[in-house]
Amino acid sequence: MSFFEPSPVLIAFIFVQRFVFFEVLAVLALLRLVVGGGLARLPAGLALLISTAAIFASFAPALNLTSAPLYAEIARAQAAGGGVMLPLFASAVFATSLAMPQRRWRWIDVLHLLGLVAYLGLWFATRL
Repeated sequence: MSFFEPSPVLIAFIFVQRFVFFEVLAVLALLRLVVGGGLARLPAGLALLISTAAIFASFAPALNLTSAPLYAEIARAQAAGGGVMLPLFASAVFATSLAMPQRRWRWIDVLHLLGLVAYLGLWFATRL
């Protein structure tokens, strides 16, 4: 590997960050929104909103939608902290549904935790 060749771990992290994490979180949040009861739907709805905005910001340049009203703000939020802050924030919002007694399908929380651990593992591996 030469000096100008990026690490495969870095490429994997960028791919997961841009095209996997928010999509999976949106699906899990949508499931929790549909099957959850009471207050468990609120964090799921907020996580779905954040994930949808991030997905929009990821695909907006390819769809020539960069002049959309909220694109610049979402893109700035997505770039904060090297691109790690928005996924962690969305994940933390979704994780608050863990404390809700009306949540159903606890396997959603297990999948969320596994995805978060994998994401943080890739992020940590890029730091080495």
